[in-house]
Amino acid sequence: VQLQASGGGLVQAGGSLRLSCVASGFRSDRYAIGWFRRAPGKAREGVACSGSGAADKYFLDSVKGRFTISRDNAKKTVYLEMNGLNSEDTATYYCAAASGPICVTGPILYEHWGRGTLVTVSS
Repeated sequence: VQLQASGGGLVQAGGSLRLSCVASGFRSDRYAIGWFRRAPGKAREGVACSGSGAADKYFLDSVKGRFTISRDNAKKTVYLEMNGLNSEDTATYYCAAASGPICVTGPILYEHWGRGTLVTVSS
């Protein structure tokens, strides 16, 4: 089981980035995939989640209306589209697969984690 996150980079405040999470070694369409982030000196927090059902989505309050999550099951990829970025979004972003099909918020409920991708928002 592997998850590979990519798409991070340096962007100016107000800009956009799209992160990708490519899964391999398991049927990712049967599991919820979440995006988490950890900023320097802060705890890890769940940013968004896409359940195996199309309507099952979760967003952190601070990113609602700015971030969207989608998946392409044929490509085994989950995308996190981030718009209106600000300095508070600067963090290393990780994707992870939950132990079941439904979005959950606790990181402990995610079994498999990918390596992070760094997002830096300059003001």
